Amino acid sequence: MSTSSIFSGKWALVTGASAGIGAEIARQLAARGAKLILTARRSERLEQLAAELNASGTETKIVIADLNDRDARQSIYDATEGAGLTVDVLVNNAGLGQYGSFYENPVEQELSMVRVNCEAVVHLTHLFLPRMVERQRGWILVVASTASFQPVPYITTYAATKVFDRYFAQGLAAEVARFGIKVTALCPGPTESEFYELAGALRFKENVQGTVQVARAGVDALERGKVTVLPNPRRRWQSFAVRFVPVSFVTRFIERVARPK
Repeated sequence: MSTSSIFSGKWALVTGASAGIGAEIARQLAARGAKLILTARRSERLEQLAAELNASGTETKIVIADLNDRDARQSIYDATEGAGLTVDVLVNNAGLGQYGSFYENPVEQELSMVRVNCEAVVHLTHLFLPRMVERQRGWILVVASTASFQPVPYITTYAATKVFDRYFAQGLAAEVARFGIKVTALCPGPTESEFYELAGALRFKENVQGTVQVARAGVDALERGKVTVLPNPRRRWQSFAVRFVPVSFVTRFIERVARPK
């Protein structure tokens, strides 16, 4: 375990820490000396990760919570900062997705994406940020997506929520910089995780990056105070290129390619 990082000895809260990018972000922070608060819905996976981190000398705490539930978000705060732990790092990673025609998808899944991907990010940040401002230090990582750079038919709601996440992080970064607080929007492209299986979006799982590469890029950017990071060079180029192409053209092209068979 390294102790040379600015995160050394600080408590970091990671949502959606039971798998994928969230679990790897927790490992990256632990490697830099942070203490970890792991939260997600699945207790067994959190316990496995906590045992792994504990074995390497990292202090951990588990909070089981479903971010769909407003009261659960408050319970995360009450069990951590509200109980006397100083949470200096907040990682808003938890997210949901759904592939398919919007009119055919279950409306509850569409609404859950808005609650978890957007509402929970705002709520948790609003709970933890005031104490960071008081302390004049803090780091907030928001996991957005390269899907936030253009409309994406058939993951329409998901892509829209990630636009919200990216803009929220970028706007907040400007607001709180004067208080010594760093905010970063991590925008991964397709990443090796179970997200695509859970979202029913396996056809989007191409040219995937490993979670280690994505998580390391996000934590590195947060440590340096970089506001936006796109870990995938190909997706970085694509996200830049779409600025010069009419949105209607890009959207029509994606619709043809992504249309359910």
